[in-house]
Amino acid sequence: MSTVSTTEEVLPSAVNLVGAFGRHDAAAYFGCLAPEVTFIFYIILVRLASRAEYERLCADWKQQDEFRVLSCESPGQAVQVLGDAAIFCHDVTTVVRTTAGEQTVRERESIVFRIRGDRSWAAVHKHLSPHPDLVAE
Repeated sequence: MSTVSTTEEVLPSAVNLVGAFGRHDAAAYFGCLAPEVTFIFYIILVRLASRAEYERLCADWKQQDEFRVLSCESPGQAVQVLGDAAIFCHDVTTVVRTTAGEQTVRERESIVFRIRGDRSWAAVHKHLSPHPDLVAE
């Protein structure tokens, strides 16, 4: 088996993660994340240091605001493979519903993946920022 990773090996993991998010499938989504995954989100003031931390935050959002993802589009996908790590970048258009109603959110995201011993890929870091078109307005 080759130890060199390729975009074709990483991309299905990224698509699976984004798809699970877009279906609001929490079990599948969190299953794509390594336990030690970290998060930097512009809507949260602190860095989240684990999957468990993010799971608690999501549970709070769901309970307080009835937060639900209705859909997620992921154009502009790019993968950069760096040995046993890879960076997946994309634009994100997400439709969510809360107690305030439906909202469409446009963002950009970088997700760092790391290969596991079974040759599958898990997200170990996610960074989300507002889409530059929105910042320029």
